[in-house]
Amino acid sequence: MGKDLSTLAFAPEDRVHYRHKVRNCMDVLALMLDADAFDTADGMTGLEIEINLVDDEARPAMRNAEVLSYLADPAYQTELCQFNLELNAPPRSICGDGLDDYEHEIVESLRRAADRAAKADSGLVLIGMLPTLTAGDLVVGNLSNNDRYRMLNDEIAGARGEQFHVDIRGVERLQSASDSIAPEAACTSVQFHLQVAPDRFARYWNASQAIAGIQVAVGANSPYFHGRRLWAETRIALFEQATDTRPDELKAQGVRPRVWFGERWITSVFDLFEENVRYFPPLLPILDDEDPVRVLEAGGVPRLSELRLHNGTVYRWNRPVYDVMDGRPHLRVENRVLPSGPTVTDLMANAAFYFGLVGQLAEEERPIWSQLSFPMAEDNFHVGARNGIEATVYWPGVGEVQVTELVRSVLLPKAHRGLERFGVSALHRDRLLGIIDERCRLGRNGASWQTEAVWAAENHRNLTREEALRDMLLRYWALQQTNEPVHTWPAD
Repeated sequence: MGKDLSTLAFAPEDRVHYRHKVRNCMDVLALMLDADAFDTADGMTGLEIEINLVDDEARPAMRNAEVLSYLADPAYQTELCQFNLELNAPPRSICGDGLDDYEHEIVESLRRAADRAAKADSGLVLIGMLPTLTAGDLVVGNLSNNDRYRMLNDEIAGARGEQFHVDIRGVERLQSASDSIAPEAACTSVQFHLQVAPDRFARYWNASQAIAGIQVAVGANSPYFHGRRLWAETRIALFEQATDTRPDELKAQGVRPRVWFGERWITSVFDLFEENVRYFPPLLPILDDEDPVRVLEAGGVPRLSELRLHNGTVYRWNRPVYDVMDGRPHLRVENRVLPSGPTVTDLMANAAFYFGLVGQLAEEERPIWSQLSFPMAEDNFHVGARNGIEATVYWPGVGEVQVTELVRSVLLPKAHRGLERFGVSALHRDRLLGIIDERCRLGRNGASWQTEAVWAAENHRNLTREEALRDMLLRYWALQQTNEPVHTWPAD
């Protein structure tokens, strides 16, 4: 999905050729896995942060092309709609001061970006969903000026064959419909990347799946959409529904959704790529000139472009990634469950918790996925998204437990040991995991702060819901710039 595309029209034979090429890529990937051809360095990580553009009234600003022209920084790219940007932090090891270096680098990058965005009368907000978005903002005419997004919209809408219906039942209920995938742009997230050796990939992916519900409960930051209070992390429900290519008949037949938790623990990274090819028809059958078989036979490293493009149109919450860096192929787990924000410090605390916990669970003698059923892990995921930091989840050896108690008594010690395995400085480990501990002790994350602030505005100052959401977002924006963790923010 990384390249701009000229106007293309796909013929039926294009899809046949593309499917054949993807299968060739799969054959080559299998040969590379058998030949131990991959970089096996541990602790290399990456971060992608999605950002919302707002005007001085805290409403979405459809100006990402103008902002990018002022930025002139390749680390920033467009996202789906014109009020979205994405920051790609350069990959680094988290050993030693790596997490602290990430934080300082991202804070400084965002400061520079905010200065330049101001020239386009725009500000930057890190939040799971902009609460000031309206249905009129999320229309096809506001997609970013990039051929790949238009083409992706056309293909997904064509596969659906009817309007996309959204029905989210939370504290309140929202029902809506759209003829495009533009509502997906309301979902702004952070993605954590962890490079993993092929023979350890299944363990790290399984561990990531097992803790997804815990992550989203503790890190929830998306309680409002179209003026309604829905789930603590409404982004999960909206993303699953707003891009669903299946009409009701295909759902009834058990056809898998493209936004997918999965359905089983795996034994190899190959399982995931194979499922993606078996279950999901190609959306963008764009052929590369490379012959991966010949490249491999010549001793080169193939790009596997078709397989990577196809993989990028299957939206697993933990996605496998094949990539080539400095001439060496490697594999990554891309953890996609968390929202953007509230602050860079909060994001780095979430990162430390994820990297540390998954690093420990993946290496334990008795793996967590041998004790936790896959359907229960998926249940935890949706319970965590719905109820946030107040969620009750299931954990082996503990049973039904408040997520805050589970994190403080069981999982934070494991995250400490996992960060020790990666060689993270004790100073940075203790500071960042201490933020998670305090968040759980106080029961306050981004979602709970937002709902408290809106409740106070409505009940203490008699503001309407629309006024209260705007007031809350303006305060959120100002507090975000202090980079103090959200559990320290005043609600009123």
